[in-house]
Amino acid sequence: MSKFTPQMKVWAGNFGKEYTDRTHQNVQEVNSVYLNDFGIKRTDLNQIFLDDFDRSIRILEVGCNVGAQLQCLQEMGFKQLYGIVLQHYAVEKAKSITEKINIIQGSAFDIPFKNDFFDLVFTSGLLHHIHPDEIDTVLNEIYRCSRSYIWGYEYYKEDVTIFFGKQILYNCI
Repeated sequence: MSKFTPQMKVWAGNFGKEYTDRTHQNVQEVNSVYLNDFGIKRTDLNQIFLDDFDRSIRILEVGCNVGAQLQCLQEMGFKQLYGIVLQHYAVEKAKSITEKINIIQGSAFDIPFKNDFFDLVFTSGLLHHIHPDEIDTVLNEIYRCSRSYIWGYEYYKEDVTIFFGKQILYNCI
């Protein structure tokens, strides 16, 4: 890992472990959260955006946690699914609850794959955790790894939030 920010240190530690334990763990939980928060199931959003894609494309989720979003894509028939997540505990937990999804420990600042390796790279609720001064590095890494498509499912918040002692602007790409 070439860069380790103060936020990453916190997410890699006990805070990240606790987050992993309290966040959605499977497709049913993802759909419930999305329906409650956004009025539409995540699986329905995936159908809208990805239904025309060939199921053999290679997909990476940056910041996948335990792989619940990737499980949604697997249920749609996508087979070449990869995820990276900073939290080691999340990787181990993902391995115990997913099958045939390649989830590894890694950083959005230094994605451990070759240029253009994936047909589609996506994030879902990750980018708002990146400090605005560092967002370009993450976006460049996502761009570097994607051969064709980048999909960001991020929310926007106008308020500035204090996050681990720094002001963070929530970004929406």
